[in-house]
Amino acid sequence: MSQPLIQVENLTKYFRAGKHAQLHAVDGISLQIQAGETLGVVGESGCGKSTLGRTVLRLHEPTSGRILFAGEDITRRKGVKQLRRDMQMIFQDPYSSLNPRMSVQELIAEPLLVAGEHSSRAEVYEQVARLMDTVGLAERLSGAYPHELDGGRRQRIG
Repeated sequence: MSQPLIQVENLTKYFRAGKHAQLHAVDGISLQIQAGETLGVVGESGCGKSTLGRTVLRLHEPTSGRILFAGEDITRRKGVKQLRRDMQMIFQDPYSSLNPRMSVQELIAEPLLVAGEHSSRAEVYEQVARLMDTVGLAERLSGAYPHELDGGRRQRIG
């Protein structure tokens, strides 16, 4: 079997909870994901599912453990912005991850604008139109807001 795309080894994430206490959000998780695989993380509310994803994406710094992406140890790597272009977490409830004040077009454009790889805003919005077409979102929905869409369409925006 080939090298895993993502390998997590004994990952922990603790948060400070008061002066001397710690909240054990993620405690000793190990997993591997091969290229082309999808991992679903299931558990009760508050068990650390989102914290696990955010820590693997390095939106939270891990307390301990290792995270390897395509064989590279990214656990303490500086400059993870480039890596985040290749890594994504999709929440079961997409509504909670979408800014309700942004239109579909703005939501899809935001990461493209942050990445700064397009030479103009017009080029970004051309890419948004192509992406919407790719995932089956009708062009007429570009000005719609998350509360106006069903769950499937919200998921495709994510």
